[in-house]
Amino acid sequence: MLEAAITGSRRYWIWVSFLLVVIAIGFNSWMREVHLGSGLMTGLSRDVTWGLHVGQLTFFVGVAASAVMVTMPYYLLNYKEFGKIAIMGEFLAVPAVLISMLSVFAIMGQPTRIWNVLLYPTPHSIIFWDLIVLNVYLILNIICGWTVLGAERKGTPPPAWIKPFIILAIIWAPLIHMVTAFIFAGLPGREHWMTSLQAAHFLATAFAAGPSLLIILSLIVRKVSRFDPGSTAIQTLARIAVCALGVHIFFIGLEFFTAFYSRIPGHMHSLQYLYVGLEGHTELVPLMWTSSILAAAAFVLLAVPATRKNEKTLAAAALAVFFSIWIDKGFCFVVSGFIPNHFERITAYWPALNEFFVAAGCWGVGFLVLTILYKIVISVRESSVQGEH
Repeated sequence: MLEAAITGSRRYWIWVSFLLVVIAIGFNSWMREVHLGSGLMTGLSRDVTWGLHVGQLTFFVGVAASAVMVTMPYYLLNYKEFGKIAIMGEFLAVPAVLISMLSVFAIMGQPTRIWNVLLYPTPHSIIFWDLIVLNVYLILNIICGWTVLGAERKGTPPPAWIKPFIILAIIWAPLIHMVTAFIFAGLPGREHWMTSLQAAHFLATAFAAGPSLLIILSLIVRKVSRFDPGSTAIQTLARIAVCALGVHIFFIGLEFFTAFYSRIPGHMHSLQYLYVGLEGHTELVPLMWTSSILAAAAFVLLAVPATRKNEKTLAAAALAVFFSIWIDKGFCFVVSGFIPNHFERITAYWPALNEFFVAAGCWGVGFLVLTILYKIVISVRESSVQGEH
């Protein structure tokens, strides 16, 4: 099946070439960061030690976990409408996990440090368990997706031995995002992060952003190929996304009530910094309001049947959900946990250009893998359609 990845139109090779250039720029920027140090090449400081890279880990783990939204209904609940899109969900999880793991790699500073996690395991560290669950989930999705697609190519049912792996992947999916949430919720010195709702909130954002991205990819696949994932499946994903988005908005309301009704300074200051600014620092205010406006607009577009069923407004709503949650969980959430520091001082953070290039390189690797996997899926599905005719 891999031969399908090395054949394609001029448009396909232009896209692949573009991603390779982005990856090369990202790799060069990462090498500069390794040799010159994070202090010079990033916006990080003693007070703000996690930034854009941790945000990418946080966000894309959620995208990877959301694959369960299509695999569980199809494989366990026998929802046939997800039959065409289930493999797309499994193969979306693979590049999402890769971006997350590459982001961790970038955080380490010196690449050799990653071996310390394996050579000197620390079971009391949540980061250690996060890497374990991510690696297991990556392997599970590769095995399940490739085996199911191979069986489909041969025109035979998937082998019986793959079913336990599929069930394990379905169970494993929410675990990867819950463990990531525990990294933040388990830090008593960061009041903005330390809430028992954190894992549930992470899952809500995952089940909104992931299906939204899958909707966008399904619409693109429908446009550039003869493979149609199915309108019913896309509409079901839209309903899942709007429900999860509603829970996400509700949880934000709970955060505001808890912070400002009880007048807890640590909780209040982080939210003030995000939404109105604190002591003259308003760096993230425009971003956070952009995220909120996008979420509100997307909720309306997805909740109203007329706009949800219109492909143009559906695509706009899915993009709005994706970027709203990326702004929130992929950047602002991480930074705001450090504001203010333990001495009630504010150290502003904004990613340096080199950080953006490194993050773009990680995205490039993920989207290149996604492109190759989807190219293979499309070729198999188009062959199946030709065989039927």
